[in-house]
Amino acid sequence: AATKLASAEKLMYFCTDQLGLEQDFEQKQMPDGKLLVDGFLLCVDVSRGMNRNFDDQLKFISNLYNQLAKTKKPIVVVLTKCDEGVERYIRDAHTFALSKKNLQVVETSARSNVNIDLAFSTLVQLIDKSRGKTKIIPYFEALKQQSQQIAAAKDKYEWLVSRIVKNHNETWSNVNRKMQSSPEYQDYVYLEGTQKAKKLFLQHVHRLKQEHIERRRKMYLAMLPQAFEALIPDLDEIDHLSCVKAEKLLETKPDFLKWFVVLEETPWDATSHIDNMENERIPFDLMETQPAEQLYEAHLEKLRNERKRAEMRRAFKENLETSPFITPGKPWEEARSFIMNEDFYMWLEESVYMDIYSKHQKQIIEKAKEEFQELLLEYSELFYELELDAKPSKEKMGVIQDVLGEEQRFKALQKLQAERDALILKHIHFVYHPTKETCPSCPVCVDSKIEHLISSRFIRPSERNQKNLLSDSNIDRINLVILGKDGLARELANEIRALCTNDDKYVIEGKMYELSLRPIEGNVRLPVNSFQTPTFQPHGCLCLYNSKESLSYVVESIEKSRESTIGRRDNHLVHLPLTLILVNKRGDTSGETLHSLIQQGQQIASKLQCVFLDPASAGIGYGRNINEKQISQVLKGLLDSKRNLNLVSSTSSIKDLADVDLRIVMCLMCGDPFNADDILLPILQSQTYRPSQCGSSSSV
Repeated sequence: AATKLASAEKLMYFCTDQLGLEQDFEQKQMPDGKLLVDGFLLCVDVSRGMNRNFDDQLKFISNLYNQLAKTKKPIVVVLTKCDEGVERYIRDAHTFALSKKNLQVVETSARSNVNIDLAFSTLVQLIDKSRGKTKIIPYFEALKQQSQQIAAAKDKYEWLVSRIVKNHNETWSNVNRKMQSSPEYQDYVYLEGTQKAKKLFLQHVHRLKQEHIERRRKMYLAMLPQAFEALIPDLDEIDHLSCVKAEKLLETKPDFLKWFVVLEETPWDATSHIDNMENERIPFDLMETQPAEQLYEAHLEKLRNERKRAEMRRAFKENLETSPFITPGKPWEEARSFIMNEDFYMWLEESVYMDIYSKHQKQIIEKAKEEFQELLLEYSELFYELELDAKPSKEKMGVIQDVLGEEQRFKALQKLQAERDALILKHIHFVYHPTKETCPSCPVCVDSKIEHLISSRFIRPSERNQKNLLSDSNIDRINLVILGKDGLARELANEIRALCTNDDKYVIEGKMYELSLRPIEGNVRLPVNSFQTPTFQPHGCLCLYNSKESLSYVVESIEKSRESTIGRRDNHLVHLPLTLILVNKRGDTSGETLHSLIQQGQQIASKLQCVFLDPASAGIGYGRNINEKQISQVLKGLLDSKRNLNLVSSTSSIKDLADVDLRIVMCLMCGDPFNADDILLPILQSQTYRPSQCGSSSSV
């Protein structure tokens, strides 16, 4: 039978997701008048409402029930908002239901989605008796079951999200589309809705992002000590600087941008820099964090400890050198008590001191042996009356030791008696059989050194001719000296190498040349800073300056180099092509102007008779010394000079000297600090020298 309902202009919501999203679903207007009704859900709000009396509500429900009962249709009492329910209201509602015949009560919560389906299924069972009877579960028991169900569904859904989403840049729309067909996603959305599913996704993405940022932060913090070591290794420079002042100092260092990157937006972990995996430089604003400050303090402490340990090592060495108790051959166990104190143990381990002591012992033992050898030479008359086999008797050895016993140089080897006796026997053998094998200076005996020097320098005529042909024809190689002070030479050498190929080849006018660079920044009279070496014969020199001091260094070095070759056969350094270059100066702190430096450079170039290049040429900018065009110009000029030199033949003068038999006798003492190479080099570099016919391996 139809039932009369007064519901004008009421809306029906077909909501399949959750409350609050009604506008997203189909809406229909309920008709006014008669319609078929099979049963009723009689809802009772058991929460504590504002300005509402529950007793009045229950009275209204009772009257409504009396009207509905006349329809003879099944009725189920539904207690709503049980998640905020008042215990007395729930009890009174159950009492009301018990007073009515066959009236069932279902406790629900729409917000928690508890027993909602149960309320409808209970009514359906009352309408359709053929269905099995539904078990009504109290609210709190149902809530517990649902919480367990939601927790299980949530675990499965989170597993699904973690399996699909590996990158913190993933978007919800993309991931949601991928998960639509997954039962884990469907079950969780059915229980909790899409908004909570999205919320869990966002939490997972946020966690991935934080983990990514933390990995990057750990990487930066691990690099920071290395940056400190490279940029601020000097304790004197930073000893009294706070971390904030140290930041300003770091920015002034030439290699600052090699280690750090200054971002336009900060902090770094809130910018796109976190995803810039190609740039591993440290964000400079990281220095403002506490971990970075702690690492700076640790760097300071490390430098201070290293200085203190170095001071301890130095103090220990001074103790060794000044202590009268430290004699050659004295064991560490005997010496330790005389030279160690508590400060030494505080800063270094005993093994370090033992190593220093061992090296010191080696030095003083060698010195004592040398002085003892001098003593033996001074008492040479003691060894004249020995037999020809040079084997002294015990009596003779006793006499020798008695005579030498009062000498301090003899007593110095008191703890090394076996080695002292061996030195005496070796000296006796040398007196009667003086050879390089028995020489006290062996293996640095002058005879041995000269033999090795001559054998290594001698070249057979056929090899010499072949070598000359190769050197004459080899014009594809350019040997270039770069002379400059305070890093100028090294910087320009690096700039030129950057313009070369991987195998140090340089292209001039379309042709490939092998380029060998020799940057020099120190005293040219030292072998390590010499213009030429046995394997490097210069074809030209670039002289760099950016101040009065560096220009003076260039002039002095050129004059010293030319003086060193005066009177020598190979005096080609006097005519070595030179190019004087004024390079950019970074910060003119001495007050020198560019104009004055150019004038001074032009005057020096005129004096040295060389080419002068100034920085007015196009293409020179900050951080560069000279441009590629100037480098090519210099190298082309050197190449032309080298070709001209190769056209000059010196064969006639060599032929004139080929038959000259010039003999020079040189006497050198073993142990003489003067190097035999320096004496023999002018002779051995001559193209006309040859082995002597007298048979001696020490004659040429």
